[in-house]
Amino acid sequence: DARFDELPQNLVDALISTEDARFAGHSGIDFIGLARAIAFLGSRGGGSTLTQQLAKQLFTEQYDRTSWLERAFLQKPKEWIIATRLERHYTKQEILALYLNRYDFINQAVGIESAANVYFNKPASELNIQESAMLVGMLKNSSLFNPLRRPELVLNRRNVVFGQMQRYGRINEAEADSLRALPLGLNYQKVSHDEGLA
Repeated sequence: DARFDELPQNLVDALISTEDARFAGHSGIDFIGLARAIAFLGSRGGGSTLTQQLAKQLFTEQYDRTSWLERAFLQKPKEWIIATRLERHYTKQEILALYLNRYDFINQAVGIESAANVYFNKPASELNIQESAMLVGMLKNSSLFNPLRRPELVLNRRNVVFGQMQRYGRINEAEADSLRALPLGLNYQKVSHDEGLA
């Protein structure tokens, strides 16, 4: 697992810009984001914070198998309770690291350290901005945004991440434009079942 201080700033910037722009200011639930998600029926982004997404990873394994009604009235309240408890017991940096360390980036890449190794043949600490943006783009749905099966879709999603980074002042327009022109730059390392995920 990668510690927060081993994560490159560009990865943290990409993650917060794309997944939870108000991460620093909320205590687990983003009521502004939640109200927007309800008002626009999710078309302008979901209302889940990074802490809620971590809560879902940790404690709500059956999420995909529950109905919409069950999610709204049973899963979501549980998620909120767990998220506020996580915020009380962990620092923001620890929550970010926990989230990235537990996420399944598929193709035998569980956690950010493994994903950096599998897709780019390097440790997470050495990820450049375009590599970080690709991995953050996968967080939306790693099965759909699978760089080995749908590179064009993943490239477009990565470029959405650059757009979010520009929107929140992490990069400027010229940087965003030149980054969008870059290829994915995969250096895929197949991990055999015998080797494990060292």
